[in-house]
Amino acid sequence: MKKINQIIYMSVLATVALSGCKKFLEHQPDDRSELNTPVKVAELLANAYPHGNYIPFAEAMSDNAGDKGNRSGNAIDITNESPWKYEDQVDAQLADTPPYYWNACYKAISAANYALEAIEKGGNTEAYMASKGEALVARAYSHFMLVTFFSKAYDPATAASDPGIPYVTAPQKTVEGSYRRGTVAEVYAQIEKDLEEGIPLIRNNTYRVPKYHFTTQAAHAFATRFYLFKKDYLKVVDHANAVFPGATVAASLRPWNTTYNALGYYELQALYTNSSEPANLLIQESATSWGTSYAEYNYSLSSEVQKIFNPANNPIKRALAISSKVFGGTEFFLNIPKFRNHIVKETINASFGEFYNMIPLLTAEEVLFNRAEANVMLGNNPAAVTDMDAYLSKRIVNYSPTAMKFTEAKAMAFFPGMDVKDALVGSILNFKRQEYMHEGIRWFDIIRLKIPITHPYISGGEVITLGANDPRRVIQLPQEAIALGLEKNAR
Repeated sequence: MKKINQIIYMSVLATVALSGCKKFLEHQPDDRSELNTPVKVAELLANAYPHGNYIPFAEAMSDNAGDKGNRSGNAIDITNESPWKYEDQVDAQLADTPPYYWNACYKAISAANYALEAIEKGGNTEAYMASKGEALVARAYSHFMLVTFFSKAYDPATAASDPGIPYVTAPQKTVEGSYRRGTVAEVYAQIEKDLEEGIPLIRNNTYRVPKYHFTTQAAHAFATRFYLFKKDYLKVVDHANAVFPGATVAASLRPWNTTYNALGYYELQALYTNSSEPANLLIQESATSWGTSYAEYNYSLSSEVQKIFNPANNPIKRALAISSKVFGGTEFFLNIPKFRNHIVKETINASFGEFYNMIPLLTAEEVLFNRAEANVMLGNNPAAVTDMDAYLSKRIVNYSPTAMKFTEAKAMAFFPGMDVKDALVGSILNFKRQEYMHEGIRWFDIIRLKIPITHPYISGGEVITLGANDPRRVIQLPQEAIALGLEKNAR
């Protein structure tokens, strides 16, 4: 019987094909036998990022996805329906699914590991150090995304026994070998090790287009997400402070209540995921049709879900500017124009091609939210209030720093019966949910904080409920991985 390492080995081989045939990647081909210069290693690292899109299934599993009621009309896309119902998806060749994303992450990890091997052979000289830093942080990122989706969320009480995912730290050149899932605690320890070693080595001036790579800002931003999951709140704050050095936080945020507010549908669509947008700290291209499908999916932003944008449904009682950018006209096409499809044709005269989107993996707003929540957990409420004021100053049209100031009292009034800590965290999550509609970030908070959710059918009767400890919060491993030896998740 085949070994589990064949999965990872095949992912390594697929890295070559990925860089060679996907023209939109615009990366140099992977020629591992010639990885003998710092330049070639740096070029290889363009493939050290997952070119798969997690947003479609993360968004569908969350409470941002409502039933639009057209089940008897248009054919329902399985990549949207299965995660909404918390059903296993099995086709690893189908983009926008968990198995496809699993493979994309291990392909990225294999590229990082080959780069690290080449750096070791090259003598770990100073000329390689920036690439070494990028490779370590990129490897940590892909493993973190895998353990987040395919394992239980980090819990200090159970992490040492909860099954993790294989943490691969060396190039896989043969199909022989042994792999195990390890534990969540072990995976987190490896991620932290790679982060701590990698971040100090990164040099932003080595990148031609920095937003497509782990700059120091992007690396620190990733660290805030990792440590928020790990509940190491002091480190969340430390890394967030490193993202915003010498500048006001507000200057780093998307100007929704000014520049964005004046944009039309296609103008906003063109800017949101652009590398010129300062709030985008790390973006990557992904093979996905998300740019059109997210507006048409049956289980997505519905008129019922849209109510979260109503002024009465947030602690400040004021509408955020993003609420005026919900387009669609009818229930079936509600969307905020954040993404657009790019089509790459095999030839100029071809009548069809491949879809890809630019995906913001890390943004300044997430860093702010992470720091605000961490400060609340540390008992530093004034700092959290200051961050939320900075956020709202870029989100409310005609913002008034007095009348619209965020306060503990407003948070507690909006969440009656809660103590101040829970009310503040609840308020932060309220604004964060609006901010990241269509981006999958809501799912991270749902699993991290064990938030119960329901998926009711619009026709009534049936309701899909996801409790705080429901095993379906953990996505099943790909069938190939289970068949080749990895322990499957209990669902």
